[in-house]
Amino acid sequence: RRMENKKEKTFQFVVVGGGIAGVTCVEQVSRTLEEFDVEEQPSSVLEEKFPNLTIIHSAVKSLHTKSHCVETADGRVFGYKKLCICSGARPKLLTQDNPYMLGIRDTDSAQEFQKRLSKAKRIVIVGNGGIALELVYEVEGCEVIWAVKDKAIGNTFFDAGAAQFLIPSLEADKPQAAAPCKRPRFTTEEAAPGDRSSQAYGHGPTDSGSALGPDWHEGIALRGADLWGVKKKANVLFEQGPKMSYMFCFCVGDWPVYVRLTNAQTFGCDFVVSATGVVPNTEPFLQGNTFVVADDGGLQVDDHMMTSEADVYAAGDVCTACWEQSPLWQQMRLWTQARQMGWYAGRCMAAHILSEPVELDFCFELFSHITKFFNYKVVLLGKFNSQGLGPDHELLVRCTKGQEYVKVVLSGGRMVGAVLIGETDLEETFENLILNQMDLTPYGEELLNPDIDIEDYFD
Repeated sequence: RRMENKKEKTFQFVVVGGGIAGVTCVEQVSRTLEEFDVEEQPSSVLEEKFPNLTIIHSAVKSLHTKSHCVETADGRVFGYKKLCICSGARPKLLTQDNPYMLGIRDTDSAQEFQKRLSKAKRIVIVGNGGIALELVYEVEGCEVIWAVKDKAIGNTFFDAGAAQFLIPSLEADKPQAAAPCKRPRFTTEEAAPGDRSSQAYGHGPTDSGSALGPDWHEGIALRGADLWGVKKKANVLFEQGPKMSYMFCFCVGDWPVYVRLTNAQTFGCDFVVSATGVVPNTEPFLQGNTFVVADDGGLQVDDHMMTSEADVYAAGDVCTACWEQSPLWQQMRLWTQARQMGWYAGRCMAAHILSEPVELDFCFELFSHITKFFNYKVVLLGKFNSQGLGPDHELLVRCTKGQEYVKVVLSGGRMVGAVLIGETDLEETFENLILNQMDLTPYGEELLNPDIDIEDYFD
């Protein structure tokens, strides 16, 4: 009741979070509805595009679902009819509150990394996901030690064969011109004076801001101190082993920090980059409410992006998809999926207000992700790593060293996944073959015969 009396204004919609999920949610819902609110959203572009938009630069302090209101860090209270939580996730740091440990998640932490790197002679990168893969390739003028606990690099995205295809790129000189980027580019703007949005959900620089997304390192000079004459590619010491984990000991010596691995090797460095995944940003919303939280820490959502609390939706890294999923789709906390979820959540919110039916969007029928690693175009489709298929599946692989790597996953003679590295021009054909579930048994290994124009054959 106290919160009811403190409400400054009630909006039909409130969207919490200024990342890609929040922005796309706003863009979608604004085409149908007349007024809504966005928390922590850089204002210039959206304000010009949507005159019906009210923007408040402040972090959310608490959520009161029974009274349908949110309280911001500066003490203001706003009511809502429908709320969408798009608060994203924060880096999962190996150790907290250590000045030599850095997580890279948003623009601020990327700029802090660039600043530290410019004075560094050696850094240690811990992790095996997208950020780690990008860093070990992009960093120059500095020795890089990459600590991986898995048997192969990039196991989130690749199998061992694809990893072997990419490893020579670590020793090769980088091309003068990067491969062209054909997708939309998203940028950020400087916060206005007095902007409280940087206070975000935690207490450190890695807790605030939205995820970097693809191409985050474009336009950022990732160069070390060059003191040891490391002029070409960064020298990568690739430490791997199935029993490897990470322990840190800090002692007096030639380096500010020392890293001890479970294989008993110790390396000194200027700082450590922790790139070991993310944790959903749910903290401001849980206290006093009855959200159902998934095992991975995300807010459970159904096939309309609705949480267990009435009139509260969630999208992007903060949520966990708990509907009955397509056999060709799986959730991964990727920028592209955050965008899809935000768009679909906005559509669902508008449909519910207008009492219109809405069906699960087609983007959740087939997993697809396009990115770039080691300057190669990378396309991932369906069960690209044979996720959940068990032993009853078949792999077809075509590899041309330094040019392309093509892997097809077949189950019962039907294509269920694919990995395409390089300019293969096969993504549209394979996407259609996966979706229509055509029996490919008659074609056998000829499916990847380089002398056959498969794209034209199945057109």
